[in-house]
Amino acid sequence: MPEQQLRAQLEALQQTLDDPEFDLSAEERRSLEELANNLEARLLVSEANEESVADPSLADGINLLVEDFAERYPTLSATLRNVVQTLSNMGI
Repeated sequence: MPEQQLRAQLEALQQTLDDPEFDLSAEERRSLEELANNLEARLLVSEANEESVADPSLADGINLLVEDFAERYPTLSATLRNVVQTLSNMGI
């Protein structure tokens, strides 16, 4: 179940990245793309029933993005907060 939630959140993140009207700086876009790639890799590991290694730096990095985007992009920040919670539920 958490994998499905993470997949949905990843899709929402990808929609944001694909939206040409979403005004992100090059650095913001790169950070979000790296996050999306990392989440995709985590999902592949999880879907292969392999053991995921807890990575506190991943959650910390996402929390920093939440702080950076909170004022300008509240919807994106909410998605990222959900990602952190889902990763926590998955033990990552």
